[in-house]
Amino acid sequence: MSEQSTWQVTGMTCGHCAASVSEEIREIPGVEDVQVTVETGAVVVTSAAPLERSAVDAAVAEAGYTLV
Repeated sequence: MSEQSTWQVTGMTCGHCAASVSEEIREIPGVEDVQVTVETGAVVVTSAAPLERSAVDAAVAEAGYTLV
């Protein structure tokens, strides 16, 4: 059964920002889907198991943004 978690990311302003964040989060093992809403900074992640905040934080930082 899949898990869904919502994270808040600051600094995104466009579709390219969303694509960068999505691409990095998709590299976390077990991630099945990533939906980013640039206007609110919401990132909804569907994964095979609950994600560690540290893994999401590292992926978001790699994309150049900040996890709230």
